Amino acid sequence: MKRTAIAPSDPNVLYVATGEANNRQTTSYGDGLYKSTDAGATFTNVGFKDFKEAQSLGRVIVHPKDPNIVWIAVGGHLYGHNPERGVYMTTDGGKTWNKTLYVDEYTSATEIIIDPANPLNLWAAMYQRQRTAWGFSGGGPGRGLYASIDGCKTWKRQGA
Repeated sequence: MKRTAIAPSDPNVLYVATGEANNRQTTSYGDGLYKSTDAGATFTNVGFKDFKEAQSLGRVIVHPKDPNIVWIAVGGHLYGHNPERGVYMTTDGGKTWNKTLYVDEYTSATEIIIDPANPLNLWAAMYQRQRTAWGFSGGGPGRGLYASIDGCKTWKRQGA
């Protein structure tokens, strides 16, 4: 999973998600999303550091023409449910974040992709997941592929 993203329109701007976004028993949590505007010489936290409930940050995507527009898939707790799961978007380089896709407190955003020819088209994979000491529960009624054709203002589940 690509958790580092370089802005296609400005290679000096990059975003890095910390922690692990997998479902393993040994998952380590990060402390947010970091941004560099000097090609990686320095980094500043631009989200999710004080948002400890996000815990698992996944794919990061930068708009192909605007390095201030960024999307991130957030997995939430591995060992419990929480409402911070979903797809988040910033239009100001990480100063503020809005949750644009939320299914329920059990369903994580596990992946997000963008159509490079039309950045209004995005797809997100959602997956219910919760690890316990004795096993793993995955799938769930909210699982599926969700599509947005308006830059993440609205989402529609694809298929059944």
